[in-house]
Amino acid sequence: MNHALPVCRARWHDIADIVDLVVGPFAGSATGAWLVPDVRRRRDVLTAVIRLWIEHALLSGEAYLLQDHSAAAVWLHQYGPTHAPTNYGERLAVACADYLERFLHLDDVLAAHRPATPHNHLAFFAVTPKPHRIRRASSLLAASNARMGQALLPTYTEVTSTADRDLYARHGYVTHEPFELPDGTTTYPMWRSPALRQPGRVPARPAICPYAAMSA
Repeated sequence: MNHALPVCRARWHDIADIVDLVVGPFAGSATGAWLVPDVRRRRDVLTAVIRLWIEHALLSGEAYLLQDHSAAAVWLHQYGPTHAPTNYGERLAVACADYLERFLHLDDVLAAHRPATPHNHLAFFAVTPKPHRIRRASSLLAASNARMGQALLPTYTEVTSTADRDLYARHGYVTHEPFELPDGTTTYPMWRSPALRQPGRVPARPAICPYAAMSA
């Protein structure tokens, strides 16, 4: 019996809901606190920065929501050289003001650990903490993985908890060498071969991944 929850493709009018889903847990994380130490400004700054990337994803990638908007998956198509949002430097400076150097440093750390080969990048994955979180996460991850798999390209993401690492492993992702974010958070790069489409299968480590990298 299929217990998957309905999933829909996100549109421009869904941006505010996606941003809220992502910013909520991010603002309460150690990384969010390191990026914006002032708790009074943190949510507003993170909202402005995350919105830049969600808008960019809808122009240069895809995003999916559970039908009740309780979970979101935001993908970037990395088919060639990585492109930041239009006028990213100027817009980022306006969005984060005094904290610009921290955001740029985080960008550099993540970029240093991300694959250079063509792939689809799951940039944000957020699920509300309401009941059945794992079921919701699994439904959205399976549906969006299937969509990305149509391109016959690998998929990549980073997670910052062992629970999320194990969830992704059940969907065919392989964990690579973890690294630390500037705040000390351990981050697990995850890579999935396009051939591995069934949750629960244990994949071999892909030879093409070039490294020895936000979801919530």
